[in-house]
Amino acid sequence: MSAALQVTAFGLALLSTLFLLLATCTDCWMVNADDSLEVSHKCRGLWRECVTNMQDGVRTCDQYDSILADHPVKIVVTRTLMITADLLAGLALATLVLGLDCITFLKEDPCVKLKMCYGAGVILGAGSILGLIGSVWYAVDVYMERAMLMSHNIFLGVHYDFGWSCWLGMAGSTGCFVASVLLTCCLY
Repeated sequence: MSAALQVTAFGLALLSTLFLLLATCTDCWMVNADDSLEVSHKCRGLWRECVTNMQDGVRTCDQYDSILADHPVKIVVTRTLMITADLLAGLALATLVLGLDCITFLKEDPCVKLKMCYGAGVILGAGSILGLIGSVWYAVDVYMERAMLMSHNIFLGVHYDFGWSCWLGMAGSTGCFVASVLLTCCLY
């Protein structure tokens, strides 16, 4: 039972960590959601802004000035939290691989292997919380920006919704949290 639970938690943690990495690297955290006739599709991300022409499919991306330049708080905080979550999830995966019962590393000391799995669960839980805070922070800021424009009756012809990268970050963080719960609460 313990080995099956460990492998299940590892598979979930691996998939969720890949989701977190994809969310951090991709640039579609915020998309335009205009209901009128669109000629382009705009995605804003943590690293750049991309526009795709809907008629010919040409995609152009503008990098943000510099990583050290002044950026909006939502971008800086989300970058920091997502990168930290990625690093913690990667560390947890490495620790979990060494702690799995099916791996021959430290086979003669099962107590240490169990502690490694538990430690991986704690690290994964910390990373999942940081990733969820970063994703939700960005989503709430997008919502507040849209609500502020609507409350002041400012219509710029386009409004933004959450992009697939934002949803991917939330899904990856939630999956890491579930894997953490499996490792910390259900393993003993």
